[in-house]
Amino acid sequence: MTTESPRWFTASYSNNDGACVEVATNLVAARDIVPVRDSKVPTGPALAVRATAFASFIDSIKADTLDA
Repeated sequence: MTTESPRWFTASYSNNDGACVEVATNLVAARDIVPVRDSKVPTGPALAVRATAFASFIDSIKADTLDA
């Protein structure tokens, strides 16, 4: 088991107005998760999303197939 901490980053497409999320992709290999958190509350809770679910979410965004 790893004790590695998330290395958070904000997407390069963010416009830096404070309304964005941060992700930590460095835990995919070791834990199969992508932590996601609100950039405005870095000490708040984070969601642990399975890597495959996160990849599907990103694919849906790119394909513009998410329902409103």
